[in-house]
Amino acid sequence: MDHRWRSISIATVFYWLLWLVLVQSFDPQEMLAGAVVAFFVAFLSRGEPFSTPVKCLLSPKRIAYTIAYVFYLFFAIVRSNLDVARRVVSPKLPINPGIVKIKTRLKSPLGKMILANSITLTPGTLTVDVKGEDFYIHWIDVETKDVQAATEKIAAGFEKFLEVICG
Repeated sequence: MDHRWRSISIATVFYWLLWLVLVQSFDPQEMLAGAVVAFFVAFLSRGEPFSTPVKCLLSPKRIAYTIAYVFYLFFAIVRSNLDVARRVVSPKLPINPGIVKIKTRLKSPLGKMILANSITLTPGTLTVDVKGEDFYIHWIDVETKDVQAATEKIAAGFEKFLEVICG
């Protein structure tokens, strides 16, 4: 079985098990419907994020970095929420919205996807487009248009974890 179909198969099983947990029913019709939907989603996503070998994802170092990443993301979201709330409450605070370009060091599609979603989850930033290693981010208060400085400000904290987690 080639790598793509193996990834789709693993994703199908995962999505089907998730379906069963969510619907909490072992009615044969619901199980069959879940299997069909799971395969459809896995096929459309080409097995992502299960295209990376599972044995690589389950190393102790990656698990530790994933746990640390969840905490880092949580605190980044809280910090950004407070900043945006401060701007709403104090209209005199500067707002300089715009779109900036940043470059990522991440190579894996899964890492880029997680980075794009993490940036979007953080209030005040929104991933608008991704083209290769270039990310276009809508930023509530553009502090710099320099690619390197914007990358450092927006993505560097996320990338140091994602490089270990996703390779």
